[in-house]
Amino acid sequence: MRRVASIFMFCLLILLTTCTKNVYNPDVCFHENVLPIFISNCTMNGCHNSTEFKGGFDLTNYDGIMQGIKAKHPLMSELYNSIRGNNPSMPPRSNTPLSSHDITYIKLWIEMGAPNSSNCNACDTSNYSYSNRINPIFQNWCVGCHNANYSSQGINLSDYAGASNPIVINRIVGSIEHSPGYFAMPQSGSQLSQCDINAIVKWINNGHPNN
Repeated sequence: MRRVASIFMFCLLILLTTCTKNVYNPDVCFHENVLPIFISNCTMNGCHNSTEFKGGFDLTNYDGIMQGIKAKHPLMSELYNSIRGNNPSMPPRSNTPLSSHDITYIKLWIEMGAPNSSNCNACDTSNYSYSNRINPIFQNWCVGCHNANYSSQGINLSDYAGASNPIVINRIVGSIEHSPGYFAMPQSGSQLSQCDINAIVKWINNGHPNN
């Protein structure tokens, strides 16, 4: 009997291990984690932005994204199905596919009910290092349009050399604050959080170090 019980418990452990669903991550926040994925990968010229609506989708804001999302049901969500699998239809094959990290974030967000959430985490006012704070902001929000292969307005934010270019330094604060006379960035019109703006301003004001 003990042997049978041991075998049963072993099989149950394997079943639970292989069938466990992704654990919800309380840090998945629409504005900070999900919206940037769509902005950086899907809203460049000729794609799913507020002026072109390719495929009928405007992916620059919550309401537009929800047109392709069924809350709590990722496998019934058109947008999720288009980005997952071995041969995703989006982004187009000429573009870099989404990372497994980004796909997982979108899936978890949908499973959580696809809330229009923001400011899920406390703002860290002490961290404005390039590698740990500034570069992730650029990677999340900007490199879809400002990269080595497609440098909109001649700006490449995919690495430190591009981000610290004097042209970028002179323009970026006005652009991210949506000040008059500057191109509002991100182009979608969705402004960065005040926490992210403050971090970039601190980084620039402290000599934009490569730290």
